[in-house]
Amino acid sequence: MAGGVLVASTNGRQYEGKVTMFVLVTCLVAAMGGLLFGYDLGITGGVTSMEPFLVKFFPGVYKQMKDESGHESQYCKFDNELLTLFTSSLYLAALIASFFASTTTRMLGRKASMFAGGLFFLIGALLNGFAVNIEMLIIGRLLLGFGVGYCNQSVPVYLSEMAPAKIRGALNMGFQMMITIGILGANIINYFTSNIESGWRISLGIGAVPAILLCIGSFFLGDTPNSMIERGQKEGAKKMLQKIRGIDNVDEEFQDLIDASEEAKKVEHPWKNITQLRYRPQLTFCSLIPFFQQLTGINVIMFYAPVLFKTLGFGNNASLMSAVITGGVNVLATFVSIFTVDKFGRKILFLEGGVQMFICQIIVGSMIAIKFGVSGEGSFTHIEANLLLFFICLYVSAFAWSWGPLGWLVPSEICSLEVRSAGQATNVAVNMLFTFFIAQVFLTMLCHLKFGLFFFFAGFVLIMTIFIVMFFPETNNVPIEEMNKVWKSHWFWTKFVPDGVVDQDHKVVA
Repeated sequence: MAGGVLVASTNGRQYEGKVTMFVLVTCLVAAMGGLLFGYDLGITGGVTSMEPFLVKFFPGVYKQMKDESGHESQYCKFDNELLTLFTSSLYLAALIASFFASTTTRMLGRKASMFAGGLFFLIGALLNGFAVNIEMLIIGRLLLGFGVGYCNQSVPVYLSEMAPAKIRGALNMGFQMMITIGILGANIINYFTSNIESGWRISLGIGAVPAILLCIGSFFLGDTPNSMIERGQKEGAKKMLQKIRGIDNVDEEFQDLIDASEEAKKVEHPWKNITQLRYRPQLTFCSLIPFFQQLTGINVIMFYAPVLFKTLGFGNNASLMSAVITGGVNVLATFVSIFTVDKFGRKILFLEGGVQMFICQIIVGSMIAIKFGVSGEGSFTHIEANLLLFFICLYVSAFAWSWGPLGWLVPSEICSLEVRSAGQATNVAVNMLFTFFIAQVFLTMLCHLKFGLFFFFAGFVLIMTIFIVMFFPETNNVPIEEMNKVWKSHWFWTKFVPDGVVDQDHKVVA
C-alpha cells in the first residue's frame, strides 16, 4: 500500500484513507476500456489509406486516389461518402448504445457494463478482421460502436467513484491515457502491416486483444461502493469501501454515500430530473464539454492522420510514420495532465490547452493556404513538412493534457448520484454524435473548405476557451457528493441551484 492520510479538500468534508495498491490496480484494469476506443480511433485512418483495403471495399476511392489527370485536387482525393460511413458508423452505434448502457450501468453495476462493452468490441473486431464484403464490415463497425458506447459510459464513472477525491483526477485520466496508448499502438501496427497484402485484416483483427483483456479483467474487478449501495448491497459496499481506502473506519464516508443513495432513490426518472433547473449546470457541462471536445478538430488528426498527411503530399510510409509520431506525442503529453490536474486544477489546463491549440491551428492552416491555396495543387519541401508536423504535434500535445482527458473527467465528477448515469450517458451521447458528424463530413469539408477547415476549428477553440473562462468553476479536490457547493458559489450557476439544498453535512446551503 502507498501510504498517507488523505483529506478530500478544504472545500468539503474530509475523509481519512490511504491510496491503496488495490485501488490503483483496479483503476488501471478498468481504464483498459479506453484501449478499445483509442485503438479504433488510431486504426481506422491507417486502414482506410491502405491500397489493398481500398481495392477490395472502396475501388472508387482507389481509382480517384490514383487519378493523375488533375481533375481532382489534393483536397478531394478521399472525398467518398461510403468510405466516411465506414469510419462514422461506429460512433452512431455508440451514440445509440450509450442510452442502453446508462440503464445497464445503473441497474446491473459499472463492471457489468464494462464486460458488455468488451464483448461487443470483441465480436466486432473479429467480424472486421474476417470481413469478405462491405456488409460484414459495417456490421462489425456497429458492434464495435456498441462496445465503445458501453465502455465510455461505465469506465469514467467507475474511476471517479473508486478514486479518493485527492487523486480522482489522476486516476480518472487513466482512461484517457489508455485511449492515447490505444491510438499509438494502432498507428505502430498500421505502419508495420501497411506493406502486407492483407495487412488491414491484421490491423482490424488485433482489436480483439484489448477486448479480451477487458472481458477477463472485469471478472476480477470489484464494483464501486456507490453502485453496490444503489443496488441494495450495503454490507458488501462497506467492505469494498474499507478495501479501497485501506482503513477499517470508513463510517463517515459510508454514511454520506448511503445518504446520497437515499436521495437518489427518490428520483424515479433521472432523465427527466436532469432537465430540471437545479441540474442545469450539470446538464450544460455534460453537453457542451463533449461538443467542444469534438469541435477542437482533434479527430481530424487522430483517425484521419494518415489520410490527412497523404493528402498534404507525404508518401504512404511517411504519412503512417507521421501518425505514429503524433500518437507518441499524444501519450507523452497525457502524462502531463496526470501529474498536474490534481495539483493545479482543471481550469488552468482547459485554458492553457485552448490557447495553444488555437495558435497551432492558425499556423497549420496558414502553412497549407500558402502552399496549396484554393486549387489544392502544391507540395511541401522536406523542411516545411517537418515544420508542419511539429506544429501538429504541439496541437496534439495541448489537447492531450487539456480537453482530451478533462472531457471525460469533468462530466463524470460533477453529477450527484441521482443524475450521474443520465449525465454520463449525455456526455457519451453528445461525444459520439459529434464524433460521428466530424467523421462523416470531414473529408467533404476538407474538399470544400480546403485550408479554411483549420480556421473553422480554431474558431470553435476560441469560443470554448472563452466559455471556460466565464462559466467553469474549479472542481479540483471536491468530493463528488458535495459538488452542489461549487455551483452554489458560482456567480452564474447560483441562480439555478435553489436555496435549501441539503449538503452532505446535513446543513442548508446558504
